[in-house]
Amino acid sequence: MRIVSYSEVEGLIRPFVKRVKPLNWVANKKNYPSKIKAGRYFIKKGMNNNQLINLLRSGNQTVLKLSFNNQDTLEKLAARIAEQIEPDSISILTALKDPIFLASNDFNPQTAIAMYIPNSYEFYWNTSANKFKQRMLKEYHRFWNATRKANAKKQGLSPLEVSTLASIVQKETAAISERPEVAQLYLNRLNNNWPLQADPTVIYAIKAIKGQETVIKRVLLKDLQIDSPYNTYKINGLPPGPIGMPDISAIDAVLKPKKHAYFYMCANIETPGRHVFAKTLSQHNRNAIKYQQWLNKQGVRR
Repeated sequence: MRIVSYSEVEGLIRPFVKRVKPLNWVANKKNYPSKIKAGRYFIKKGMNNNQLINLLRSGNQTVLKLSFNNQDTLEKLAARIAEQIEPDSISILTALKDPIFLASNDFNPQTAIAMYIPNSYEFYWNTSANKFKQRMLKEYHRFWNATRKANAKKQGLSPLEVSTLASIVQKETAAISERPEVAQLYLNRLNNNWPLQADPTVIYAIKAIKGQETVIKRVLLKDLQIDSPYNTYKINGLPPGPIGMPDISAIDAVLKPKKHAYFYMCANIETPGRHVFAKTLSQHNRNAIKYQQWLNKQGVRR
């Protein structure tokens, strides 16, 4: 943690006081310059110098609400967290990727993103990168309580496998109400030893090769041949880890899916953002042709 000088503190609080000299006099009388406690403090209107210095000496920081959601990579997560607490993104990313920490907690580079459950959490501003990581580990275990673990077992999945499938469900549909239905479709495929054939996994594989900022609006037939453990058109089962950070609604959709017998789905051209489902390949092909014709009409080639 960086050592803060009194001159820096004075510069920060100067806009909130009418006269600086009396403030400095109180600070020196209370020996504050040698007892500075870094942090984020809420200065109330009307505080006198004595109250202000007492607050800063006390170390009673103001708690902040730290939040994150849908950061698809550890790099993006580190950048988001660095916007809210003192450590920079490099130190945070180094902590998140620590191989010893990951291995000792049954994670690896492919599954590490699953440890971070999107939500709002209370933190102090000067929380270190390592303390942030340890807190998130505790929150992960708190989230995966006995009930959620039991529901995962009912689906024949481990918590990490649930997060992996949930990340695909989330990428497949932004409609939260549709996620339990999409989750069941993929579970139907898994339970019948069918490949998932999920376009979001192909997009993930393409971005791993071409860069995360690559924009892909349409998956082409040639893309389905990409040699990647994340290409669920070429592999059976789940990919090695999540293709993004699933939110709680996506995780719970996998834990409590909407029972049905569908095996296929296609984007719904009449209700953008949702899907039409099918039980047979012939039904699905008819839906797919309509969708491809709509894409062509819209001029979407890639």
